[in-house]
Amino acid sequence: MARSKALVRVGAIQQRILLVRGAKVIIDADLAEFYGVPTKRLNEQVKRNRERFPADFVFRLNRAEKDEVVANCDHLARLRFSKALPHVFTEHGAIMAASVLNSQRAVEVSVFVVRAFVKLRQVIGAHAELARKIAQLDRRLADHDEQILAIVDAIKQLMSPDPVPKKRRIGFRTPD
Repeated sequence: MARSKALVRVGAIQQRILLVRGAKVIIDADLAEFYGVPTKRLNEQVKRNRERFPADFVFRLNRAEKDEVVANCDHLARLRFSKALPHVFTEHGAIMAASVLNSQRAVEVSVFVVRAFVKLRQVIGAHAELARKIAQLDRRLADHDEQILAIVDAIKQLMSPDPVPKKRRIGFRTPD
């Protein structure tokens, strides 16, 4: 197991995880590189074992998604002129791919792939918690601002002099 740590780092895997269609995925070329097999072999195994890869484990990118991924990820420039649309694997699909490849390296590296997905989930969870706390603080400050404005208005009313009442003339009035 110590040998596989030298082969791949969780941080390296984590950098290759993308967000596509609201799911955290890793592209087939990257997964094949980590597992030490050609991308063609990985995709062959997926095709041969289609029943093990439901739509929530693996799916193909459409042309627009492929173009966006290639434009945003420098290491995927080699896919720019590829006619084939790449597969992307979710966390569960990456584990299943390791099991169908049935190589020692794939089994060892799959542990690090899972750890990368878990670590990414923890980071996202921490950001969500931080965003929730900031929103809560913002609401609390907004309440305080309203209360401070009410106090300032009350002070202004107390500081303003009362209007001088009109003086009535003393005496008898005759109807005109």
